[in-house]
Amino acid sequence: MSEQRKAVALISGGLDSLLAARVIQEQGIHVEGINFFTGFCVEGHTHAIRKRDQKKEKRNNALWVAEQLGMKLHIVDIIEEYKQVLLNPKHGYGANLNPCLDCKVFMVHKAYEWIKAKDFDFIITGEVIGQRPMSQRKETMPIVCDESGAHDLLLRPLCAKNLPMTRPEIEGWVDRNRLYGFSGRSRKPQMALAAQFGIEDYAQPAGGCCFLTDEQYAVKLKDLWNARGSKQYELDDIMLLKVGRHLRPSSRFKVIIAREEGEANFLQGYRKRYPHINTVSHGGPLALIDGEINERDIELIGRVVARYSQGRNAAEVELRFTDLSGDSRSLKVVPMPAHQVPKEWLI
Repeated sequence: MSEQRKAVALISGGLDSLLAARVIQEQGIHVEGINFFTGFCVEGHTHAIRKRDQKKEKRNNALWVAEQLGMKLHIVDIIEEYKQVLLNPKHGYGANLNPCLDCKVFMVHKAYEWIKAKDFDFIITGEVIGQRPMSQRKETMPIVCDESGAHDLLLRPLCAKNLPMTRPEIEGWVDRNRLYGFSGRSRKPQMALAAQFGIEDYAQPAGGCCFLTDEQYAVKLKDLWNARGSKQYELDDIMLLKVGRHLRPSSRFKVIIAREEGEANFLQGYRKRYPHINTVSHGGPLALIDGEINERDIELIGRVVARYSQGRNAAEVELRFTDLSGDSRSLKVVPMPAHQVPKEWLI
């Protein structure tokens, strides 16, 4: 009997990676999934915190895909290693701060290290030629293979017929005739294949699963780097960029104001790390203060926070300011009128 081959599939949680893994499973290959956590992933964070789309089921799509396919999923933390990919991308950024090509090379390289350590045979990705403008073009496909070190052990089942044969195909581990030749940005071929497999529920594409592709998020990250004078970050920094309304009234500090109850609950976890203000006399948001402040700044911040509270039209709003030592004091302010909050403060 021939030995059963083993493959690891990069699983983002989207339809393409789901289908790629399923296509190879259909050929009797043992497939396990791998999901790399960079800290910039959309999954399982703001979707769970915010109340919008309450009726929509909250789930980690990568875990959900693994469950649907009946396969093991390995979630690998690459937060620290990924910093160099983001800060010094050899191939540059996309439209925002997304180093997509360098990111793909890095993740395939990590997957290659993984298959060598686990005695697996090859790697699967859900890439489709022409699907992504930076990392999924015909001329970039060989770059990922070569720079990752995976070379011909990287198989893209959804567009394999448009590419040179890989070792799994040459050696007969998989049947090339049962692979596909998808290309372009249209999702119709993938949706048709999903229907063929009886897959009706899957994540809808919306700019990928990475916050670095989001213009507003990229602006906030650039602001963080400018304010600190260094392109460095920690996990808490990038998590906070995903939450709340960010305003910078001064180059010395910014204010993060919760927009709803879920965000306020999340920001509560950072109260001991940042000075903060919360409303007392009226319902209102919690606000964290990041940076250096003085007494005049505290009053200004209080007026801004009051503007976003239920007391925005009151003659006076009482708040409580708490510093880093945990000492707190009452603060009474006149809410800042909406038209007096400069647009340039909003990051």
